[in-house]
Amino acid sequence: MTIQDIKDLLRAEVLWADEGMLSHEVHTACGSDMMSDVLAFVKDQAVLLTGLVNPQVIRTAEMMDIVCIVFVRGKTPAPAMIELAQERGIVLLSSRHRMFTACGLLYENGLRGGCDLE
Repeated sequence: MTIQDIKDLLRAEVLWADEGMLSHEVHTACGSDMMSDVLAFVKDQAVLLTGLVNPQVIRTAEMMDIVCIVFVRGKTPAPAMIELAQERGIVLLSSRHRMFTACGLLYENGLRGGCDLE
């Protein structure tokens, strides 16, 4: 699935993306408002869905090699946060869907969470 596919499925607005980044292929995602959970449990995730809009989200995404952040519930980060994402090369999208629905739509269309607990 590409970031463009995610944008289309979630009817998301592009807040920032460099040319060609929407064609980036992704295979996994996670949804969390707790960055400590992202740091503790996320491995090889490409997309982060969150309702949290503070600079720590960008810093966490950078540390975990996340290439795209989708802000749910129509959240929009401050311009300084968008600039930070731009400096780090992380795509930012905003969707009006709630997190549960957004994650469900992506899962239903083939995007997985990586290492699930058994």
